[in-house]
Amino acid sequence: MLNWIISWSLGHRALVIAGTLVFVVVGAFSLRALDIDAFPDTTPVQVQINTVAPALGPEQVERQITARVEQAISGLSALSNVRSISKFGLSQVVVTFEDGTDIYFARRLVDERLSTVELPPGIAAPQMGPVATGLGEVFHYIVTSEKGDLTEARTVQDWILKPALRTVPGVAEVNSWGGYEKQYQVRLDPMRIIKHGLTFEKVVEAIESNNLYAGGGSLSARGSTLLVQGIGAVSNTDELGQIVVAAKDGVPVRLRDLGEIEIGAEIRRGAVTYQGRGEAVLGLGFMLMGENTHEVTSRLKAKLEELKQNLPAGIHVETIYDRTELVDHVIDTVRKNLFEGGLLVIAVLFLFLGNLRAGLIVAAAIPLSMMFAFSGMLQFGIAGSLMSLGALDFGLVVDSAVIQVENAARHLAQDKKKRSIVEIVKEAVLEVRKPTMFGELIIVLVYVPILTLEGIEGKMFKPMALTVIFALIGSLLLSLTLMPVLASLLLPRGRRERDPLLVRAVLWVYRPVLRFVMKQRFAAIGGTGRTCGDSRAGSWLGVRAEALGGSGRGQCYPAGRHGPPGINAVQHADGASAPPCISSRDQTRLEPERNG
Repeated sequence: MLNWIISWSLGHRALVIAGTLVFVVVGAFSLRALDIDAFPDTTPVQVQINTVAPALGPEQVERQITARVEQAISGLSALSNVRSISKFGLSQVVVTFEDGTDIYFARRLVDERLSTVELPPGIAAPQMGPVATGLGEVFHYIVTSEKGDLTEARTVQDWILKPALRTVPGVAEVNSWGGYEKQYQVRLDPMRIIKHGLTFEKVVEAIESNNLYAGGGSLSARGSTLLVQGIGAVSNTDELGQIVVAAKDGVPVRLRDLGEIEIGAEIRRGAVTYQGRGEAVLGLGFMLMGENTHEVTSRLKAKLEELKQNLPAGIHVETIYDRTELVDHVIDTVRKNLFEGGLLVIAVLFLFLGNLRAGLIVAAAIPLSMMFAFSGMLQFGIAGSLMSLGALDFGLVVDSAVIQVENAARHLAQDKKKRSIVEIVKEAVLEVRKPTMFGELIIVLVYVPILTLEGIEGKMFKPMALTVIFALIGSLLLSLTLMPVLASLLLPRGRRERDPLLVRAVLWVYRPVLRFVMKQRFAAIGGTGRTCGDSRAGSWLGVRAEALGGSGRGQCYPAGRHGPPGINAVQHADGASAPPCISSRDQTRLEPERNG
Protein backbone atom coordinates (compact mmCIF):
# COMPACT_ATOMS: atom_id res chain seq x y z
CA MET A 1 0.00 0.00 0.00
CA LEU A 2 2.77 2.43 0.92
CA ASN A 3 4.71 1.52 -2.22
CA TRP A 4 1.63 2.18 -4.35
CA ILE A 5 0.98 5.58 -2.74
CA ILE A 6 4.57 6.72 -3.26
CA SER A 7 4.63 5.39 -6.84
CA TRP A 8 1.32 7.07 -7.67
CA SER A 9 2.50 10.37 -6.21
CA LEU A 10 5.68 10.34 -8.26
CA GLY A 11 3.68 9.43 -11.35
CA HIS A 12 1.22 12.32 -10.87
CA ARG A 13 3.43 15.08 -9.56
CA ALA A 14 1.37 17.98 -10.92
CA LEU A 15 -1.80 16.60 -9.34
CA VAL A 16 -0.05 16.17 -5.98
CA ILE A 17 1.19 19.77 -6.02
CA ALA A 18 -2.27 21.07 -6.98
CA GLY A 19 -3.86 19.05 -4.18
CA THR A 20 -1.34 20.49 -1.74
CA LEU A 21 -2.23 24.04 -2.77
CA VAL A 22 -5.92 23.31 -2.19
CA PHE A 23 -5.01 21.83 1.17
CA VAL A 24 -3.09 25.01 2.07
CA VAL A 25 -6.14 27.15 1.26
CA VAL A 26 -8.36 24.96 3.44
CA GLY A 27 -5.84 25.17 6.29
CA ALA A 28 -5.66 28.96 6.00
CA PHE A 29 -9.45 29.28 6.20
CA SER A 30 -9.45 26.91 9.19
CA LEU A 31 -6.90 29.11 10.93
CA ARG A 32 -9.05 32.21 10.36
CA ALA A 33 -12.12 30.44 11.76
CA LEU A 34 -10.27 28.93 14.72
CA ASP A 35 -11.25 30.12 18.18
CA ILE A 36 -8.39 31.85 19.97
CA ASP A 37 -8.02 31.80 23.75
CA ALA A 38 -5.27 32.02 26.33
CA PHE A 39 -5.76 28.51 27.72
CA PRO A 40 -8.31 25.66 27.56
CA ASP A 41 -11.55 25.97 29.50
CA THR A 42 -11.59 23.19 32.11
CA THR A 43 -15.00 24.04 33.57
CA PRO A 44 -17.39 21.06 33.69
CA VAL A 45 -20.98 21.24 32.47
CA GLN A 46 -22.64 23.22 35.24
CA VAL A 47 -25.95 24.95 35.92
CA GLN A 48 -26.21 27.50 38.73
CA ILE A 49 -29.49 28.01 40.57
CA ASN A 50 -29.76 31.28 42.50
CA THR A 51 -32.56 32.23 44.88
CA VAL A 52 -32.71 35.62 46.59
CA ALA A 53 -34.40 35.97 50.00
CA PRO A 54 -33.30 39.31 51.53
CA ALA A 55 -34.97 38.76 54.91
CA LEU A 56 -33.58 35.30 55.76
CA GLY A 57 -30.40 34.33 57.55
CA PRO A 58 -28.11 31.48 56.48
CA GLU A 59 -29.86 28.78 58.54
CA GLN A 60 -33.32 29.76 57.31
CA VAL A 61 -32.04 29.93 53.71
CA GLU A 62 -30.63 26.41 54.03
CA ARG A 63 -33.81 24.94 55.51
CA GLN A 64 -36.46 26.75 53.49
CA ILE A 65 -34.76 27.14 50.10
CA THR A 66 -31.53 25.23 49.52
CA ALA A 67 -32.72 21.89 50.88
CA ARG A 68 -35.88 22.01 48.78
CA VAL A 69 -34.00 22.86 45.59
CA GLU A 70 -31.48 20.05 46.20
CA GLN A 71 -34.28 17.53 46.74
CA ALA A 72 -35.96 18.58 43.50
CA ILE A 73 -32.71 18.35 41.51
CA SER A 74 -31.62 14.93 42.80
CA GLY A 75 -31.95 12.02 40.38
CA LEU A 76 -31.51 13.95 37.14
CA SER A 77 -30.14 12.16 34.10
CA ALA A 78 -26.32 12.39 33.69
CA LEU A 79 -26.06 14.14 37.07
CA SER A 80 -22.53 14.13 38.48
CA ASN A 81 -22.82 16.06 41.75
CA VAL A 82 -24.70 18.86 43.48
CA ARG A 83 -23.03 21.51 45.65
CA SER A 84 -24.69 24.37 47.46
CA ILE A 85 -24.00 27.38 49.62
CA SER A 86 -26.44 29.22 51.86
CA LYS A 87 -25.64 32.81 52.83
CA PHE A 88 -27.49 35.77 54.18
CA GLY A 89 -30.28 36.44 51.71
CA LEU A 90 -28.91 34.10 49.02
CA SER A 91 -29.08 30.42 48.13
CA GLN A 92 -26.87 29.06 45.37
CA VAL A 93 -26.99 25.47 44.14
CA VAL A 94 -24.43 24.33 41.55
CA VAL A 95 -25.50 21.28 39.55
CA THR A 96 -22.67 19.50 37.71
CA PHE A 97 -23.39 17.07 34.88
CA GLU A 98 -21.20 14.46 33.24
CA ASP A 99 -18.79 15.56 30.52
CA GLY A 100 -20.32 15.56 27.08
CA THR A 101 -23.79 16.58 28.26
CA ASP A 102 -25.31 19.34 26.15
CA ILE A 103 -25.59 22.45 28.32
CA TYR A 104 -29.01 23.41 26.97
CA PHE A 105 -30.35 19.90 27.55
CA ALA A 106 -29.04 20.10 31.12
CA ARG A 107 -30.69 23.49 31.67
CA ARG A 108 -33.99 22.16 30.37
CA LEU A 109 -33.88 19.27 32.84
CA VAL A 110 -33.11 21.65 35.70
CA ASP A 111 -35.87 24.04 34.63
CA GLU A 112 -38.44 21.22 34.64
CA ARG A 113 -37.51 20.26 38.19
CA LEU A 114 -37.46 23.86 39.43
CA SER A 115 -41.06 24.31 38.35
CA THR A 116 -42.01 21.78 41.04
CA VAL A 117 -40.24 23.58 43.91
CA GLU A 118 -42.60 25.24 46.40
CA LEU A 119 -41.04 28.03 48.44
CA PRO A 120 -42.51 30.05 51.33
CA PRO A 121 -44.64 33.08 50.41
CA GLY A 122 -42.72 36.24 49.63
CA ILE A 123 -39.64 34.47 48.21
CA ALA A 124 -38.96 34.85 44.49
CA ALA A 125 -38.74 31.72 42.34
CA PRO A 126 -35.26 30.22 41.78
CA GLN A 127 -33.43 31.49 38.71
CA MET A 128 -30.77 29.75 36.64
CA GLY A 129 -27.46 31.49 36.12
CA PRO A 130 -26.12 32.53 32.70
CA VAL A 131 -24.84 30.06 30.11
CA ALA A 132 -21.22 30.78 30.97
CA THR A 133 -18.18 28.94 32.31
CA GLY A 134 -15.54 29.62 34.91
CA LEU A 135 -13.42 31.35 32.26
CA GLY A 136 -16.35 33.34 30.89
CA GLU A 137 -15.52 36.41 32.97
CA VAL A 138 -13.78 38.36 30.21
CA PHE A 139 -14.39 42.05 30.89
CA HIS A 140 -14.26 44.30 33.99
CA TYR A 141 -14.89 48.01 34.25
CA ILE A 142 -15.23 50.55 37.07
CA VAL A 143 -17.97 53.19 37.31
CA THR A 144 -17.21 56.22 39.49
CA SER A 145 -18.90 59.54 40.27
CA GLU A 146 -17.07 62.82 40.71
CA LYS A 147 -19.40 63.62 43.62
CA GLY A 148 -18.72 60.27 45.24
CA ASP A 149 -22.40 59.35 44.92
CA LEU A 150 -22.43 55.54 44.89
CA THR A 151 -26.19 55.46 44.35
CA GLU A 152 -25.86 57.48 41.15
CA ALA A 153 -22.97 55.31 39.92
CA ARG A 154 -24.93 52.11 40.59
CA THR A 155 -28.03 53.53 38.90
CA VAL A 156 -26.03 54.39 35.76
CA GLN A 157 -24.58 50.87 35.79
CA ASP A 158 -27.95 49.12 36.21
CA TRP A 159 -30.06 51.27 33.88
CA ILE A 160 -27.66 52.51 31.17
CA LEU A 161 -24.51 50.39 30.90
CA LYS A 162 -25.79 46.94 31.82
CA PRO A 163 -28.80 46.81 29.45
CA ALA A 164 -26.72 48.12 26.54
CA LEU A 165 -23.82 45.73 27.08
CA ARG A 166 -26.16 42.73 27.30
CA THR A 167 -27.19 43.39 23.69
CA VAL A 168 -23.65 42.67 22.48
CA PRO A 169 -23.57 39.35 20.56
CA GLY A 170 -21.90 36.60 22.57
CA VAL A 171 -22.52 38.18 26.00
CA ALA A 172 -24.25 35.91 28.52
CA GLU A 173 -24.57 38.27 31.47
CA VAL A 174 -23.40 41.59 32.92
CA ASN A 175 -23.20 41.69 36.71
CA SER A 176 -22.90 44.61 39.12
CA TRP A 177 -20.84 44.77 42.29
CA GLY A 178 -20.70 47.51 44.88
CA GLY A 179 -22.51 50.81 45.21
CA TYR A 180 -26.04 51.35 46.51
CA GLU A 181 -29.00 49.94 44.62
CA LYS A 182 -31.59 52.72 44.77
CA GLN A 183 -34.87 52.07 46.56
CA TYR A 184 -37.89 54.16 47.63
CA GLN A 185 -38.30 53.11 51.24
CA VAL A 186 -41.36 53.57 53.45
CA ARG A 187 -40.42 53.20 57.11
CA LEU A 188 -43.72 52.76 58.93
CA ASP A 189 -44.24 53.72 62.55
CA PRO A 190 -46.22 50.95 64.32
CA MET A 191 -47.71 53.44 66.79
CA ARG A 192 -49.12 55.60 63.99
CA ILE A 193 -50.60 52.56 62.26
CA ILE A 194 -52.33 51.51 65.48
CA LYS A 195 -53.51 55.07 66.08
CA HIS A 196 -55.35 55.15 62.76
CA GLY A 197 -56.69 51.61 63.15
CA LEU A 198 -54.83 50.25 60.10
CA THR A 199 -52.79 47.14 59.39
CA PHE A 200 -49.55 46.57 57.55
CA GLU A 201 -51.36 44.60 54.82
CA LYS A 202 -53.73 47.53 54.28
CA VAL A 203 -50.81 49.91 53.78
CA VAL A 204 -49.08 47.55 51.29
CA GLU A 205 -52.31 47.14 49.35
CA ALA A 206 -52.77 50.92 49.14
CA ILE A 207 -49.23 51.42 47.81
CA GLU A 208 -49.66 48.72 45.17
CA SER A 209 -53.06 49.95 43.98
CA ASN A 210 -51.89 53.56 43.74
CA ASN A 211 -48.65 52.87 41.87
CA LEU A 212 -49.69 51.62 38.44
CA TYR A 213 -51.00 52.58 35.03
CA ALA A 214 -54.59 51.81 34.03
CA GLY A 215 -56.11 51.73 30.57
CA GLY A 216 -59.58 53.21 29.98
CA GLY A 217 -60.21 52.45 26.36
CA SER A 218 -60.82 55.26 23.89
CA LEU A 219 -63.27 58.04 23.04
CA SER A 220 -64.38 59.06 19.58
CA ALA A 221 -65.01 62.75 19.07
CA ARG A 222 -65.25 64.79 15.86
CA GLY A 223 -63.67 62.15 13.70
CA SER A 224 -60.73 61.47 15.98
CA THR A 225 -59.97 58.91 18.66
CA LEU A 226 -58.71 59.87 22.10
CA LEU A 227 -57.02 57.31 24.32
CA VAL A 228 -58.10 57.19 27.94
CA GLN A 229 -55.55 56.06 30.50
CA GLY A 230 -54.88 56.54 34.17
CA ILE A 231 -51.31 57.50 35.06
CA GLY A 232 -50.81 56.60 38.69
CA ALA A 233 -47.16 55.50 38.94
CA VAL A 234 -45.18 57.52 41.45
CA SER A 235 -41.85 59.02 40.46
CA ASN A 236 -40.58 60.65 43.67
CA THR A 237 -40.97 60.59 47.44
CA ASP A 238 -43.49 63.44 47.48
CA GLU A 239 -45.89 61.60 45.20
CA LEU A 240 -45.40 58.46 47.26
CA GLY A 241 -46.27 60.33 50.44
CA GLN A 242 -49.51 61.65 48.86
CA ILE A 243 -50.98 58.15 48.51
CA VAL A 244 -54.25 57.89 50.47
CA VAL A 245 -54.34 54.77 52.63
CA ALA A 246 -57.71 55.37 54.34
CA ALA A 247 -60.17 58.11 55.27
CA LYS A 248 -61.84 58.87 58.59
CA ASP A 249 -64.65 61.38 58.91
CA GLY A 250 -63.77 62.72 55.47
CA VAL A 251 -60.13 63.28 56.45
CA PRO A 252 -57.68 61.28 54.31
CA VAL A 253 -54.90 59.33 56.00
CA ARG A 254 -51.91 59.60 53.69
CA LEU A 255 -48.82 57.44 53.58
CA ARG A 256 -46.65 60.24 54.93
CA ASP A 257 -48.82 60.29 58.06
CA LEU A 258 -47.83 56.70 58.87
CA GLY A 259 -44.05 56.92 58.74
CA GLU A 260 -40.96 58.30 57.06
CA ILE A 261 -40.48 58.16 53.26
CA GLU A 262 -36.98 58.47 51.88
CA ILE A 263 -34.61 57.20 49.21
CA GLY A 264 -32.47 54.33 50.51
CA ALA A 265 -30.61 51.30 49.27
CA GLU A 266 -31.06 47.56 49.20
CA ILE A 267 -29.23 45.52 51.84
CA ARG A 268 -25.68 45.18 50.60
CA ARG A 269 -23.87 41.85 50.45
CA GLY A 270 -20.55 43.21 49.26
CA ALA A 271 -18.57 46.29 48.29
CA VAL A 272 -15.73 47.24 45.96
CA THR A 273 -12.89 49.69 46.53
CA TYR A 274 -10.60 50.88 43.74
CA GLN A 275 -6.99 52.06 43.84
CA GLY A 276 -7.31 53.04 47.49
CA ARG A 277 -9.60 55.95 46.60
CA GLY A 278 -12.71 54.58 48.26
CA GLU A 279 -15.72 52.73 46.96
CA ALA A 280 -16.75 52.30 43.34
CA VAL A 281 -19.11 50.19 41.23
CA LEU A 282 -17.67 47.22 39.37
CA GLY A 283 -19.23 45.81 36.19
CA LEU A 284 -18.39 42.28 35.03
CA GLY A 285 -19.08 40.99 31.53
CA PHE A 286 -19.53 37.24 31.01
CA MET A 287 -19.07 35.49 27.69
CA LEU A 288 -21.58 32.96 26.38
CA MET A 289 -20.27 29.40 26.46
CA GLY A 290 -18.59 28.39 23.19
CA GLU A 291 -18.02 31.93 21.90
CA ASN A 292 -14.73 33.37 20.70
CA THR A 293 -13.09 35.14 23.63
CA HIS A 294 -11.19 37.65 21.56
CA GLU A 295 -14.18 38.68 19.44
CA VAL A 296 -16.65 38.99 22.33
CA THR A 297 -14.24 41.03 24.45
CA SER A 298 -13.47 43.33 21.53
CA ARG A 299 -17.20 43.92 21.00
CA LEU A 300 -17.70 44.71 24.69
CA LYS A 301 -14.81 47.15 24.66
CA ALA A 302 -16.10 48.90 21.54
CA LYS A 303 -19.64 49.12 22.94
CA LEU A 304 -18.41 50.59 26.23
CA GLU A 305 -16.42 53.27 24.37
CA GLU A 306 -19.59 54.15 22.49
CA LEU A 307 -21.61 54.41 25.72
CA LYS A 308 -19.05 56.70 27.34
CA GLN A 309 -20.08 59.49 24.97
CA ASN A 310 -23.64 59.65 26.37
CA LEU A 311 -23.13 59.22 30.11
CA PRO A 312 -24.45 61.78 32.60
CA ALA A 313 -22.08 64.55 33.62
CA GLY A 314 -19.68 63.56 36.38
CA ILE A 315 -19.85 59.81 35.67
CA HIS A 316 -16.64 58.12 34.54
CA VAL A 317 -16.11 54.56 33.28
CA GLU A 318 -12.70 52.90 33.15
CA THR A 319 -11.82 49.46 31.80
CA ILE A 320 -9.63 47.59 34.28
CA TYR A 321 -9.56 44.07 32.85
CA ASP A 322 -9.72 43.07 29.22
CA ARG A 323 -9.21 39.42 28.25
CA THR A 324 -7.96 40.44 24.80
CA GLU A 325 -4.75 41.72 26.41
CA LEU A 326 -4.07 38.32 27.95
CA VAL A 327 -5.06 36.47 24.77
CA ASP A 328 -2.92 38.74 22.57
CA HIS A 329 0.03 38.35 24.92
CA VAL A 330 -0.30 34.54 24.94
CA ILE A 331 -0.76 34.33 21.18
CA ASP A 332 2.24 36.61 20.62
CA THR A 333 4.27 34.31 22.85
CA VAL A 334 3.09 31.23 20.93
CA ARG A 335 3.71 32.93 17.59
CA LYS A 336 7.19 33.99 18.65
CA ASN A 337 8.06 30.53 19.96
CA LEU A 338 6.76 28.80 16.83
CA PHE A 339 8.56 31.23 14.54
CA GLU A 340 11.85 31.05 16.39
CA GLY A 341 11.55 27.27 16.74
CA GLY A 342 10.90 26.93 13.03
CA LEU A 343 13.89 29.12 12.16
CA LEU A 344 16.10 27.12 14.51
CA VAL A 345 15.03 23.84 12.95
CA ILE A 346 15.59 25.21 9.44
CA ALA A 347 19.03 26.54 10.40
CA VAL A 348 20.04 23.19 11.88
CA LEU A 349 18.79 21.43 8.75
CA PHE A 350 20.90 23.67 6.53
CA LEU A 351 23.96 23.11 8.70
CA PHE A 352 23.69 19.34 8.89
CA LEU A 353 22.33 18.60 5.43
CA GLY A 354 24.73 20.94 3.70
CA ASN A 355 22.26 21.37 0.85
CA LEU A 356 20.09 24.46 0.48
CA ARG A 357 17.50 22.75 -1.68
CA ALA A 358 17.22 19.78 0.64
CA GLY A 359 16.84 22.10 3.61
CA LEU A 360 14.04 24.04 1.92
CA ILE A 361 12.17 20.84 1.03
CA VAL A 362 12.35 19.60 4.60
CA ALA A 363 11.43 23.03 5.99
CA ALA A 364 8.27 23.05 3.84
CA ALA A 365 6.93 20.19 5.97
CA ILE A 366 6.59 22.54 8.98
CA PRO A 367 3.95 25.00 7.70
CA LEU A 368 2.14 22.33 5.69
CA SER A 369 1.83 20.06 8.74
CA MET A 370 0.58 23.05 10.72
CA MET A 371 -2.16 23.60 8.11
CA PHE A 372 -3.28 20.02 8.61
CA ALA A 373 -3.26 20.56 12.39
CA PHE A 374 -5.38 23.72 12.04
CA SER A 375 -7.98 21.85 10.00
CA GLY A 376 -8.15 19.07 12.59
CA MET A 377 -8.42 21.56 15.46
CA LEU A 378 -11.34 23.30 13.78
CA GLN A 379 -13.19 20.04 13.15
CA PHE A 380 -12.72 18.84 16.74
CA GLY A 381 -13.54 22.22 18.31
CA ILE A 382 -10.06 22.83 19.75
CA ALA A 383 -9.19 26.48 20.38
CA GLY A 384 -5.79 27.86 19.55
CA SER A 385 -4.14 28.40 22.93
CA LEU A 386 -0.87 28.12 24.78
CA MET A 387 -1.56 24.46 25.59
CA SER A 388 -2.58 23.38 22.09
CA LEU A 389 -0.16 25.33 19.88
CA GLY A 390 2.67 25.83 22.34
CA ALA A 391 3.30 22.08 22.64
CA LEU A 392 4.22 21.54 18.98
CA ASP A 393 7.71 20.15 18.40
CA PHE A 394 8.96 20.85 14.88
CA GLY A 395 11.74 18.34 15.32
CA LEU A 396 9.14 15.57 15.43
CA VAL A 397 7.30 17.03 12.45
CA VAL A 398 10.32 17.05 10.11
CA ASP A 399 11.82 13.77 11.32
CA SER A 400 10.64 11.57 8.45
CA ALA A 401 11.17 14.31 5.84
CA VAL A 402 14.80 14.74 6.93
CA ILE A 403 15.54 11.04 6.56
CA GLN A 404 13.82 10.75 3.18
CA VAL A 405 15.35 13.85 1.61
CA GLU A 406 18.84 13.07 2.93
CA ASN A 407 18.64 9.52 1.59
CA ALA A 408 17.35 10.74 -1.78
CA ALA A 409 20.20 13.27 -2.03
CA ARG A 410 22.71 10.51 -1.24
CA HIS A 411 21.27 8.16 -3.86
CA LEU A 412 21.32 10.90 -6.48
CA ALA A 413 24.96 11.66 -5.71
CA GLN A 414 25.97 7.98 -5.88
CA ASP A 415 24.04 7.07 -9.04
CA LYS A 416 26.32 5.80 -11.82
CA LYS A 417 23.73 4.20 -14.10
CA LYS A 418 22.14 7.43 -15.31
CA ARG A 419 18.66 6.33 -14.27
CA SER A 420 15.78 8.80 -14.16
CA ILE A 421 15.54 11.03 -11.11
CA VAL A 422 12.02 9.79 -10.38
CA GLU A 423 13.23 6.20 -10.24
CA ILE A 424 16.16 7.07 -7.98
CA VAL A 425 13.99 9.09 -5.57
CA LYS A 426 11.40 6.32 -5.49
CA GLU A 427 14.03 3.76 -4.56
CA ALA A 428 15.52 6.03 -1.88
CA VAL A 429 12.15 6.83 -0.30
CA LEU A 430 10.98 3.21 -0.27
CA GLU A 431 14.26 2.20 1.35
CA VAL A 432 13.60 4.28 4.48
CA ARG A 433 9.80 4.56 4.37
CA LYS A 434 9.02 1.69 6.72
CA PRO A 435 11.35 2.65 9.60
CA THR A 436 10.39 6.35 9.38
CA MET A 437 6.69 5.49 9.41
CA PHE A 438 7.13 3.25 12.43
CA GLY A 439 8.98 6.07 14.18
CA GLU A 440 6.11 8.50 13.53
CA LEU A 441 3.51 5.96 14.68
CA ILE A 442 5.46 5.30 17.88
CA ILE A 443 5.50 9.03 18.62
CA VAL A 444 1.74 9.18 17.98
CA LEU A 445 1.19 6.24 20.35
CA VAL A 446 3.07 8.12 23.07
CA TYR A 447 0.31 10.75 23.05
CA VAL A 448 -2.61 8.31 22.88
CA PRO A 449 -2.76 7.67 26.68
CA ILE A 450 -3.33 11.40 27.19
CA LEU A 451 -6.58 11.05 25.23
CA THR A 452 -7.91 8.73 27.95
CA LEU A 453 -7.72 11.43 30.63
CA GLU A 454 -11.03 12.67 31.99
CA GLY A 455 -12.29 15.65 33.93
CA ILE A 456 -10.10 18.71 34.36
CA GLU A 457 -6.95 16.83 33.35
CA GLY A 458 -8.53 15.71 30.10
CA LYS A 459 -9.79 19.18 29.19
CA MET A 460 -6.38 20.63 29.94
CA PHE A 461 -4.12 18.18 28.08
CA LYS A 462 -6.30 16.61 25.36
CA PRO A 463 -6.04 19.70 23.10
CA MET A 464 -2.25 19.48 23.29
CA ALA A 465 -2.19 15.76 22.45
CA LEU A 466 -4.68 16.07 19.60
CA THR A 467 -2.83 19.02 18.05
CA VAL A 468 0.47 17.13 18.08
CA ILE A 469 -1.21 14.02 16.65
CA PHE A 470 -2.82 16.09 13.86
CA ALA A 471 0.56 17.61 12.97
CA LEU A 472 2.26 14.20 12.95
CA ILE A 473 -0.48 12.71 10.76
CA GLY A 474 -0.05 15.64 8.38
CA SER A 475 3.71 15.05 8.34
CA LEU A 476 3.10 11.35 7.63
CA LEU A 477 0.84 12.12 4.66
CA LEU A 478 3.30 14.67 3.31
CA SER A 479 6.17 12.18 3.54
CA LEU A 480 4.15 9.75 1.40
CA THR A 481 3.12 12.29 -1.23
CA LEU A 482 4.63 15.76 -1.46
CA MET A 483 8.14 15.16 -0.08
CA PRO A 484 9.08 12.57 -2.77
CA VAL A 485 7.60 14.84 -5.45
CA LEU A 486 9.61 17.90 -4.31
CA ALA A 487 12.75 15.79 -3.99
CA SER A 488 12.36 14.58 -7.58
CA LEU A 489 11.82 18.14 -8.84
CA LEU A 490 14.38 20.13 -6.84
CA LEU A 491 17.27 17.90 -5.85
CA PRO A 492 20.20 17.88 -8.32
CA ARG A 493 21.89 14.72 -9.47
CA GLY A 494 25.58 14.00 -9.80
CA ARG A 495 26.54 16.27 -6.91
CA ARG A 496 29.68 15.16 -5.10
CA GLU A 497 28.79 13.55 -1.79
CA ARG A 498 30.60 15.21 1.06
CA ASP A 499 29.72 15.81 4.69
CA PRO A 500 29.02 19.45 5.63
CA LEU A 501 31.69 21.40 7.48
CA LEU A 502 29.81 21.23 10.81
CA VAL A 503 29.42 17.46 10.56
CA ARG A 504 33.11 17.06 9.76
CA ALA A 505 34.03 19.21 12.77
CA VAL A 506 31.80 17.15 15.06
CA LEU A 507 33.26 13.90 13.70
CA TRP A 508 36.78 15.24 14.21
CA VAL A 509 36.01 15.61 17.91
CA TYR A 510 33.85 12.51 18.26
CA ARG A 511 36.08 9.89 16.59
CA PRO A 512 38.96 10.00 19.14
CA VAL A 513 36.45 10.04 22.01
CA LEU A 514 34.72 7.00 20.56
CA ARG A 515 38.03 5.16 20.09
CA PHE A 516 39.01 5.88 23.71
CA VAL A 517 35.66 4.70 25.07
CA MET A 518 35.76 1.50 23.05
CA LYS A 519 39.24 0.72 24.41
CA GLN A 520 38.30 1.58 28.01
CA ARG A 521 34.85 -0.01 28.08
CA PHE A 522 34.75 -1.02 31.76
CA ALA A 523 36.00 2.40 32.89
CA ALA A 524 33.32 4.11 30.81
CA ILE A 525 30.60 1.91 32.30
CA GLY A 526 31.87 2.53 35.83
CA GLY A 527 32.00 6.28 35.32
CA THR A 528 28.45 6.30 34.01
CA GLY A 529 27.24 4.31 37.01
CA ARG A 530 28.96 6.67 39.42
CA THR A 531 27.41 9.69 37.72
CA CYS A 532 23.96 8.14 38.03
CA GLY A 533 24.61 7.32 41.68
CA ASP A 534 25.68 10.89 42.47
CA SER A 535 22.55 12.17 40.76
CA ARG A 536 20.29 9.93 42.85
CA ALA A 537 22.10 10.97 46.03
CA GLY A 538 21.62 14.64 45.19
CA SER A 539 17.92 14.09 44.54
CA TRP A 540 17.55 12.24 47.87
CA LEU A 541 19.27 15.07 49.74
CA GLY A 542 16.97 17.60 48.09
CA VAL A 543 13.89 15.64 49.11
CA ARG A 544 15.15 15.33 52.68
CA ALA A 545 15.85 19.07 52.87
CA GLU A 546 12.33 19.83 51.69
CA ALA A 547 10.86 17.36 54.18
CA LEU A 548 12.73 19.11 56.98
CA GLY A 549 11.03 22.39 56.14
CA GLY A 550 13.83 24.05 54.21
CA SER A 551 11.69 24.66 51.15
CA GLY A 552 9.80 27.51 52.72
CA ARG A 553 12.74 29.89 52.45
CA GLY A 554 14.14 31.47 49.37
CA GLN A 555 11.15 30.68 47.19
CA CYS A 556 10.56 33.06 44.29
CA TYR A 557 7.18 33.59 42.71
CA PRO A 558 6.99 35.17 39.25
CA ALA A 559 5.22 38.47 38.95
CA GLY A 560 3.52 39.91 35.90
CA ARG A 561 4.89 42.82 33.95
CA HIS A 562 2.10 45.03 35.21
CA GLY A 563 0.76 45.17 38.73
CA PRO A 564 -2.79 43.96 39.32
CA PRO A 565 -5.57 46.56 39.37
CA GLY A 566 -6.12 47.94 42.85
CA ILE A 567 -9.53 46.40 43.45
CA ASN A 568 -10.59 45.11 46.82
CA ALA A 569 -13.87 43.21 46.94
CA VAL A 570 -15.26 43.09 50.49
CA GLN A 571 -17.69 40.27 51.21
CA HIS A 572 -20.18 40.67 54.04
CA ALA A 573 -22.46 38.35 55.96
CA ASP A 574 -20.88 34.91 56.19
CA GLY A 575 -17.31 35.14 55.05
CA ALA A 576 -16.37 38.71 55.92
CA SER A 577 -12.70 39.00 56.74
CA ALA A 578 -13.25 41.77 59.28
CA PRO A 579 -14.74 41.11 62.73
CA PRO A 580 -18.56 41.03 62.79
CA CYS A 581 -18.66 44.13 64.99
CA ILE A 582 -17.32 46.26 62.12
CA SER A 583 -20.05 47.51 59.81
CA SER A 584 -19.94 47.26 56.02
CA ARG A 585 -19.36 50.99 55.71
CA ASP A 586 -16.35 50.85 58.06
CA GLN A 587 -14.92 47.85 56.23
CA THR A 588 -14.78 49.74 52.97
CA ARG A 589 -13.12 52.65 54.76
CA LEU A 590 -10.21 50.46 55.82
CA GLU A 591 -8.85 50.36 52.28
CA PRO A 592 -8.23 54.10 51.70
CA GLU A 593 -6.89 54.49 55.24
CA ARG A 594 -4.31 51.77 54.68
CA ASN A 595 -3.25 53.28 51.38
CA GLY A 596 -3.26 56.80 52.76
